[in-house]
Amino acid sequence: MAEIRYLTTIQIEPGALRLLPAECARVGIRRPLIVTDAGVRGAGLLQRVLDTLGAGVVLAVFDGTPSNPTEAAVRSAAALYRDAGCDGLIALGGGSPIDCAKGVAIAVTHDGPLKTYATIEGGSPRITERVPPLVAIPTTAGTGSEVARGAIIIVDDGRKLGFHSWHLLPKAAILDPELTVGLPPRLTAATGMDAIAHCIETFLAPAFNPPADGIALDGLQRGWAHIERAVRDGHDLQARLQMLSASMQGAMAFQKGLGCVHSLSHSLGGLNPALHHGTLNAIFLPAVIEFNARADSVRHERRLQRLAQAMGLADAQEVAPAIRSMTARLGLPTGLGELGVTRAMFARIIEGALADHCHKTNPRLATADDYEAMLEASL
Repeated sequence: MAEIRYLTTIQIEPGALRLLPAECARVGIRRPLIVTDAGVRGAGLLQRVLDTLGAGVVLAVFDGTPSNPTEAAVRSAAALYRDAGCDGLIALGGGSPIDCAKGVAIAVTHDGPLKTYATIEGGSPRITERVPPLVAIPTTAGTGSEVARGAIIIVDDGRKLGFHSWHLLPKAAILDPELTVGLPPRLTAATGMDAIAHCIETFLAPAFNPPADGIALDGLQRGWAHIERAVRDGHDLQARLQMLSASMQGAMAFQKGLGCVHSLSHSLGGLNPALHHGTLNAIFLPAVIEFNARADSVRHERRLQRLAQAMGLADAQEVAPAIRSMTARLGLPTGLGELGVTRAMFARIIEGALADHCHKTNPRLATADDYEAMLEASL
């Protein structure tokens, strides 16, 4: 059975941050906890949010989100939320602070360790409507977590797990390209390729959801056409707007599921949290696309040809090479070896990929041998 949902109120335009007080009031947030990270604070973006909210708003700030959110960070932020008597959350930053805020939403209203609520542990139905309201403000164009029902968090036992519930969906998302102006080129590239990977993987996922397919294809077209401009000129506001839209659109299509790119990235990212998720997605994409090209759903529906058209390519066979070429032009690593990944790590990566929640929504069900071949091709 297909289920199609689009629920978050999205404000997207230059200067949209000015709408934050009204959005907080609309969803019933009067004493927010702002979840962010040290980089966002250092860039002055937290102060812009504080100035927008005004001196009369009682709030607390947690800026200890690591580059990959952890259960320990969630615990610390949840303790601050309780101590400050907060009644809602504002997530400010990339996917990590937004996902961390979703973890906090679970932790402050649900008992037990966080893994109890992980998707692969059967925890999704245990997440209830008791979670506090969340307003998400992305400062990168990559994960799209501001419109997604899921979060990826490294739990205490070291696994990088997904948490999925429609109750975790932000009540509002404020997409202001002015907050992404000046983002360093390498981070712009890595997050941008993350958005492109989302659009591609969700489109290839076999679930029946025509609106999501259309949204993903349009997002891919926008992201592919503007990512180089955004990387080349950090002050290109139009390119920044289009990349924010591509990021949002990829995540709006998450409800179809993802695939082997994310199974591998989640697993490897859990083994080495210092590795950037978007960079890993860019590296894995070509090998996974070539693997998926033999899937019945991809061949019969000419899905690779439709991807090629959105990317301005003449033929489906050009998709994987074009992604490798784009990754190189953006200055990102094109192989796992450049990140210090060795064949000795393959067994643990494969074990995690097979257990990941994205594994079963790939258009072809991968075996351990298939994953090994993809890793070898990506080395």
